[in-house]
Amino acid sequence: MRAEHYWRRAREVSAEALACGALLPLRTTVLQQGPLAPFVVRQLEAFPRPRPALPGPRPNPFLPWDRPLEVDQLAGGHVLLLNKYPVQDSHLLVITRDWQPQSGWLRLLDWQAVAQVAADTRGLWFFNSSGTAGASQPHRHLQLLPRHAAAASCPLADLLQQQLRGEQEPWSWAYRLSRRWDSDMGNDLPELYRQHCADLDLGSADTDDCPLHAYNLIFDDQWFLTVRRMREHEAGFSVNGLGFAGYLLSTPSADQSWLLRHGPWALLRAVACEGSVFSRLRRVG
Repeated sequence: MRAEHYWRRAREVSAEALACGALLPLRTTVLQQGPLAPFVVRQLEAFPRPRPALPGPRPNPFLPWDRPLEVDQLAGGHVLLLNKYPVQDSHLLVITRDWQPQSGWLRLLDWQAVAQVAADTRGLWFFNSSGTAGASQPHRHLQLLPRHAAAASCPLADLLQQQLRGEQEPWSWAYRLSRRWDSDMGNDLPELYRQHCADLDLGSADTDDCPLHAYNLIFDDQWFLTVRRMREHEAGFSVNGLGFAGYLLSTPSADQSWLLRHGPWALLRAVACEGSVFSRLRRVG
C-alpha cells in the first residue's frame, strides 16, 4: 500500500496555488459519442488568458520554475511540480532542476527520480520526447497522473493487458510493449527504455548524441509502452503520449467531424510511425 504522500501534498499545494492564481486549470467537457469509445475525448471550453508575450525568445517556465507550484525537491537534481494548466487535478511533473533537453536521452538519474515518486504514488506516467511527439516545453520533464490502486491507469489499460496476454491483435504502428517486472523499486525502467529504443531504431545513448527519432513513453505499474512518432498532429488534433493511453483533447482547431468519421484509432495511426517498417519486431514482450 503506497503512502501517497506526494499526492496529498499536491492537493495541498493546488489549493494554495489556485488561491494565488499560479494554477490555471483548463475547463473541459467530455464528448459523449459512442464511436469514440473506449477513448476519453475532452473538449476544451476555455483556455486561461495568457500574459502578453515579451520580445525575444520564448522563456523557459522551469528556469526558474514557478515556486507556488513546487510540491517537493527530489533526489538526483529533480523537482516535483504541479502542471500549471491541468485537465486532471494533481497532474504532476518531474523536472530537472538544471537544464537538460527534452530531446536528449533519459538518464539513470531521471529514472531514479521517477522511481522515488512512483514508490509513494502510483499512476499513469508519460514522456513526450520532442515537439514531434507532443512536447510543449524543451526542458526535460516526465509527467504523472496519480491513480489509486483500484483504478485503471488509463482508458486503454485493459486492451494493453490483453495484448500482453496474447488476446488482442498488435496495433499497426511501430511500438514496443513490455511487462513491468520490478514496479515497486523501478529498477526495470532503465533497461526497458534501453531495449525499446534499440527495438524501434531510436538509437543508443552509448553511440548516439541524442535519440534518432521522436517517441512517446507511457507506463504504469504493469506495463511499459514506447511508440515511435512520425508527426505531432492530424485533423487539427495535437497528440502526445496520452493519446496512446486513450486520452484526447479537442481544441478549437480540431476537426471533430473527422474524428467521428474515422475514429481515434485512425488518428493514432496517422501520427505514429508506420508499423510495416518494423514488421520483423516482436512488438509485445
